[in-house]
Amino acid sequence: MRVQTTTCCVVGGGPAGMMAGLLLARAGVDVTVLEKHEDFFRDFRGDTIHPATLRVLAELGIAEEFLALPHTRMPRVTMETASGPLTIAEFTRLRPYGFIAFVPQWDFLDFLRVQAERHPTFRLLREAEVTDLVVDSGRIAGVRAETADGPLEVRADLVLAADGRDSVVRERAGLEVVAASPPIDVLWFRLPRRPGDDVPFFRTEGDSVLVCIDRGTYWQLAHVIPHQGFARVQERGLPAFRAAVAALVPVFADRLGELTDWEQVKLLSVRVDRLRRWYRPGLLCIGDAAHAMSPAGGVGINLAVQDAVAAADVLAPAFRAGGPTTGHLRAVQRRREPATRLTQAFQIRVVGNLYPRSGPAAEDRPDPLPIRVIRRLPALRHLTGRFIGMGLRPEHVRPAAATPVG
Repeated sequence: MRVQTTTCCVVGGGPAGMMAGLLLARAGVDVTVLEKHEDFFRDFRGDTIHPATLRVLAELGIAEEFLALPHTRMPRVTMETASGPLTIAEFTRLRPYGFIAFVPQWDFLDFLRVQAERHPTFRLLREAEVTDLVVDSGRIAGVRAETADGPLEVRADLVLAADGRDSVVRERAGLEVVAASPPIDVLWFRLPRRPGDDVPFFRTEGDSVLVCIDRGTYWQLAHVIPHQGFARVQERGLPAFRAAVAALVPVFADRLGELTDWEQVKLLSVRVDRLRRWYRPGLLCIGDAAHAMSPAGGVGINLAVQDAVAAADVLAPAFRAGGPTTGHLRAVQRRREPATRLTQAFQIRVVGNLYPRSGPAAEDRPDPLPIRVIRRLPALRHLTGRFIGMGLRPEHVRPAAATPVG
């Protein structure tokens, strides 16, 4: 087995891992990121870059370079309900960028890679799938991985687990998971976009909900269904599914015939969970590895990036002073956990009310309470915009995490 050493081994090349790798390398920390795939291309991954993340890029001086990439902008979230159109979140007052940018996640991750590789202490190893941890006297001292060149052991002062909601690292570390699932699943698919399309971002009627993301040349669509309801949708058949989508957004009726196979529809089983403790000596979990989020509000990437910023703000000075202690790892969790728990509660209890569930017939139901409140108090749309766009505790890049060592 080949053995390599590094100061910080980041497991997972997603938003949390790549941002953490960039920030730590920028601070002069020797960083090795292990990504199990050969590239970043994965369909139907989260593509929302929130104002808080754009502010982080601005603080790093790379926001305008990022926004030169092809993208679409959403300054507000609009919703079409049985009671009429409604703006439920307004981002235009947020600074320095008052919109959500929709960018394919692979483009975002590749952009972070390019920025990180400008620093000599950054290294990305692709096709390196972590399978186990290296433990030395009760402390996590590295990881073992399978690579295209054979088995690899990476020894590190700290392992930063950013390998997603199905994290191998947190499972191998025996960290306790607290789970709470919202009552929804999501079916992702796409349809062509045509000139003149006028489609609300969020369309709901009775038991049906459709989220429509404008990707420039096509629509990325999320059809929200009750939890574990995909089998029933399939039993009804593709014609019934196409009819349900057309009933929500009639403009799509002329192109739904392009959905000819269930292989074109991807199921996301929504799961919300978090670790009771995010760390062990020598190990810290961030992003979805520490707390899997619902797709509601599209905040998963934003929270992952905020975790990475908070971790770098704490860890970069700690590496300068001889290495992170358990106290440093605990400090990251204490900083990020309250915002995470409140956001998850919001996703499950408030946003969950917007989605279909069993109960009275659709025509007998009033609009969900959050919709009625925002319709009655329109100014709340700026507060919901701040909550979704910036989060409960947006992070700033501190000089210690942004200034190279020496």
